[in-house]
Amino acid sequence: MTDINNYQRNALATAVYPESGQVGGLVYTALGLVGESGEIANKVKKILRGDKELTFETKEAIASELGDVLWYVAAAADELGYFLSDIAQINLDKLSHRAENGKIKGDGDER
Repeated sequence: MTDINNYQRNALATAVYPESGQVGGLVYTALGLVGESGEIANKVKKILRGDKELTFETKEAIASELGDVLWYVAAAADELGYFLSDIAQINLDKLSHRAENGKIKGDGDER
C-alpha cells in the first residue's frame, strides 16, 4: 500500500493532457472526473435496473472506475497546487465542523 501523496506523484507521472498548469488543465481534469464518475453511475444503474448483478466481476469493474476517479482527483488537486493529503484533511476538517454543529445532514456548502 502506498500513501496518498506517493500515489499522487506516481499517478502524475502518467499525466498527459493539454494546458497542464493552466486553467485548461483544471477544466480537463474536472471533465475527466465527471466522465469517470458517470461511468461508475452507469454501472451501478445497470445493477439497479437488473441488467447486471453485483458479482465479483462487476465489483472489480466499479473498483477500476473508482481508480480512474482517484487519478483525476489527484490531477485536479495538483492543478490547484494541493497534495491529496491536503484535500483529505480539508474534507475531514469540513465534516468535523459540520458534526460539531449538528449539521451532517442537509445540503449546502455552508452548513
